[in-house]
Amino acid sequence: MPRTPIDITVPDLSGKRAVVTGASDGIGLGIATRLAAAGAEVLLPVRNQRKGEAAITTIRQAIPNAAVSLHALDLSSLDSVAVLAESLRQDGRPIHLLLNNAGVMTPPDRQTTADGFELQFGTNHLGHFALVAHLLPLLRAGHARVTSQVSVAADQRAINWDDPNWERSYHGEGAYSQSKIAVGLFGLELDRRSRADGWGISSNLSHPGVAPTNLLAARPEVGRAQDTPRVRLIRFLSARGIIVGTVETAKLPALYAATSADARGGRLYGPSGPGHLGGPPAEQKLYSRLRNPDDAQRIWQLSEELTKVSLPDDG
Repeated sequence: MPRTPIDITVPDLSGKRAVVTGASDGIGLGIATRLAAAGAEVLLPVRNQRKGEAAITTIRQAIPNAAVSLHALDLSSLDSVAVLAESLRQDGRPIHLLLNNAGVMTPPDRQTTADGFELQFGTNHLGHFALVAHLLPLLRAGHARVTSQVSVAADQRAINWDDPNWERSYHGEGAYSQSKIAVGLFGLELDRRSRADGWGISSNLSHPGVAPTNLLAARPEVGRAQDTPRVRLIRFLSARGIIVGTVETAKLPALYAATSADARGGRLYGPSGPGHLGGPPAEQKLYSRLRNPDDAQRIWQLSEELTKVSLPDDG
């Protein structure tokens, strides 16, 4: 059955500087394109230079006067994160929007980052944690809104506190859920600490629902040679307008959380349809795994210990 079009209005972002991780394709590319169309200067930190250049071309084809630039970033390498952040700090320009969108999902076998962390935990969470820590002066200068992308998986399973890098036994979906719970706890704790210490940063969460994005598609670089049965089913349902969303609607919760005057720090935004799998973006009740402030402080401390990067109280 045909879908009723779903969209939101993105306010004028002229004069704003936005950083979007994972913007070389999929949801991230859609987010970056909409921000550029609204007048923002958009920085695309990407791991794959070729895909990044193609993304820049796509954006400029849609928006000829778009202010977009490509930057190197591999979130699975803390050295790469530090190099990008140092470059931006040297530039000295405030950052007004940061969308922590990039991620990797369910490699069938355990893989590790350049620093030896389980790939999903290290990339999805620790890489973004370090990025925020290094960019804190620029985020404070821009009174930034930081939006971190979680997932419906953050409402499942738990943090594997005794073995966060899954060295004793590996479960791909469990590790993915852990990484997204960690992202969510950190995003909420960032907002709490900002309010307590006067950093001037607002931090909230978004999730895209369920849509046929490339996270579950064939990804040889993470050991997945073929599309999963799940993504084939999601594509089937999405094409027929049944329950789940589309790649176009999946970007809307993050856009809303990052740009709407009605979106607030410390909140979660996602699709408002049945099961929160698709539909227009709206505020949602925090997942049970994200409600414990002690867990948020614990993941913050663990992240500082693992990355050896801190967010000082004085910024």
